[in-house]
Amino acid sequence: MDINKLIASRVLALRDRRGLSLTALAERSGVSRSNISLIERGESSATATVLDKLAGALGVTLAALFEAEEGEPVPSPLQRAAGQPVWTDPASGYVRRQLSPSVRSPLQLVEVVFPPGQRVSYEQVVREADVHQQVWLLEGVMDISAGGQQWRLEAGDCLAIREDQHISYFNPGEQAARYLVGLVTLPFA
Repeated sequence: MDINKLIASRVLALRDRRGLSLTALAERSGVSRSNISLIERGESSATATVLDKLAGALGVTLAALFEAEEGEPVPSPLQRAAGQPVWTDPASGYVRRQLSPSVRSPLQLVEVVFPPGQRVSYEQVVREADVHQQVWLLEGVMDISAGGQQWRLEAGDCLAIREDQHISYFNPGEQAARYLVGLVTLPFA
């Protein structure tokens, strides 16, 4: 399935499930009604920042927008490399590969290739679950800030952060950075 069509169907299904109109989702997310409509029709490739705003307003993680919809045939527990959804952020050019199978699991693995000199920031959003992530840098260098703290990661370094705060990713290097993100979603106690 085309990645924009997958995102389109997930955003629409999540909005319908929550009983939100386009206008209500626009108000909750800060994304224009017309932009959401284009995304839901698969006619727009939204930026990472826009998708994060929509995910937050829908009460899910960004990774949830790349999963198969509930009610589809039971997915295989195996996700072959050729079938892993790949999405490119049109603003920064970072490439996101969903490594994990579409089975419902609290753990999601994502590979990211982040171009040099690029930055992506995610706002603090209220989610329906507690989301933890670990970033394991495989190649290159990345500056990551979360809340009031900042770290420079080099190849082999691993950083654990929560998604309940403003997070910014920046590649200050001259080559692409490649890293693995492990996301764990826990229900609030």
